[in-house]
Amino acid sequence: MRLLLDTHVFLWYVGGDQRVRGSFRDAIENADTVYLSVVSVWEATIKYYLGKLPLPEPPHPWLSAQREQHGIESLPIDESSVAHLPKLESHHRDPFDRILVCQAIEHGLQIATADPMLARYPAKILPLA
Repeated sequence: MRLLLDTHVFLWYVGGDQRVRGSFRDAIENADTVYLSVVSVWEATIKYYLGKLPLPEPPHPWLSAQREQHGIESLPIDESSVAHLPKLESHHRDPFDRILVCQAIEHGLQIATADPMLARYPAKILPLA
């Protein structure tokens, strides 16, 4: 299995949050490859500087260091992923999540998320249970 972590799941996972437990944690730890999209770094950085996301340190270099420390690969935003945007219905207005869906579709990834709205898209979802 190849996973793409939603931003909140990444932050909970690296922070040892109890919401990431049991089979969900096992799926992340036993995946063939785990990715964090650059769009998640972008989202977390914006929210941090708006005062909406507390982090233990400023996002750069903390997010990258945490990603590397946990063996998570970086997934860049590419044109072929963005090309899926016009095909998506407007179930979710969050532009960051919509790009994650596009990346999952393009690269054949399963999204690890607690957001039930993402299940309405044609991407594979690993729901937080």
